[in-house]
Amino acid sequence: MDVVKITGGHPLTGEIAVSGAKNACLPIFAATLLTDEPCVIENVPNLSDVRFMADILQHMGATVEKVERNTWNICAKEVKSKAPYDLVRKMRASICLLGPLVGRVKRAEVSLPGGCVIGPRPIDLHLKGLAKLGCVIETKGGYVQIDASAAKGANIFLGGRHGSTVTGTANMLMAAVLTPGITRIDSAACEPEIVDLCNMLVQMGAKIDGIGSHALTVEGVDKLHGTHYHVLPDRIEAGTYVLTAALMHSDLIIQGAQAEHLSATLDKLDEAGLKFEITHSDRIRVRGSESEIKPVDIITLPHPGYPTDLQAQMCILMAATQGLSIITERVYPNRFMHVPELQRMGADIAIEGPNAIIKGGRPLSGAPVMASDLRASAALIMAGLYATGETWVQRIYHLDRGYERFDDKLRTIGAQIERLPAEQMPNFDS
Repeated sequence: MDVVKITGGHPLTGEIAVSGAKNACLPIFAATLLTDEPCVIENVPNLSDVRFMADILQHMGATVEKVERNTWNICAKEVKSKAPYDLVRKMRASICLLGPLVGRVKRAEVSLPGGCVIGPRPIDLHLKGLAKLGCVIETKGGYVQIDASAAKGANIFLGGRHGSTVTGTANMLMAAVLTPGITRIDSAACEPEIVDLCNMLVQMGAKIDGIGSHALTVEGVDKLHGTHYHVLPDRIEAGTYVLTAALMHSDLIIQGAQAEHLSATLDKLDEAGLKFEITHSDRIRVRGSESEIKPVDIITLPHPGYPTDLQAQMCILMAATQGLSIITERVYPNRFMHVPELQRMGADIAIEGPNAIIKGGRPLSGAPVMASDLRASAALIMAGLYATGETWVQRIYHLDRGYERFDDKLRTIGAQIERLPAEQMPNFDS
């Protein structure tokens, strides 16, 4: 198992490129099960989650081939209806197989996903929606078993305690496109990744109205065909680089950053005093060296609100910013596992319920830290770039789930960062 070593305090400058969006790729890969014709998917990031999904699709009967570095060819001539625990347990997002199996083969048997460190993410809304379509659902032995032989279009409401469900919306879309009749999905998630899935499904022959809104209308069709699709850039990766530039007072060009997908984040950074320009439809130039960052309060919300996936990164920026700020987590209230690790580095952060109260401006020093999840990994690496001395980040397999070549990319703009075998990490207890 590898670790990442960062030597902090080095200036960053230049241009950094954003890869394809992991959170769009996973449901898009699942959607290839909806047709027996080949699908070519481009701009796919090289991530462990993507490889897991490819393995699952192969088990489900699809032929899966990586034809170029970021291009995959998937053809599902035949599809099995069961997704076993040994595969599904590796990645919660594999629950998005439910929709394609219901749509294509009219039955599904998928292992229920477990919890994760950032809190419970139940699939009750997924099952509620499928029940509205007329599916017969049984939970048995850790599996959800679905008979969709009598499914037909229906009105579905997907609102939950913490807003719309993104994966649930993806499942309902993929189930509805091949289900007879009209399905209306209210309180649908409208994240860019859902829009990307809709665009691909339409390209395959689906009939979907209201794309980009909270109200989607789907008219079921008899068959979908293959397609050639280019995945959108990863807005969370782009936002991470923008926040890194703000943290390090760096001048950076982020290539592949679509500003319209980062409106809430950029609005808060503008309020904080960050100077930036949207120089192209997919490029943001950050003028961190000219910026004087001020503390701001943040509340995470479903899109188009401030994204929960950029909360940890904002925590480190506010910890380095003189003054008091409060970050309120409304999507996953337990998502503050990175805070104790930032405290080890000297950050003054107190957790009160869903709130992180940050007294910023204290100097940070390098330390051995432990990543708890994907976004915490990025935040801890950011903290290491800012802190004095050496920071060693452990459990970076989380990082490889969602950031393609993160350490390599940072090195190209001046970061002193290297990936090493865990055996090379010093013994800090001696």
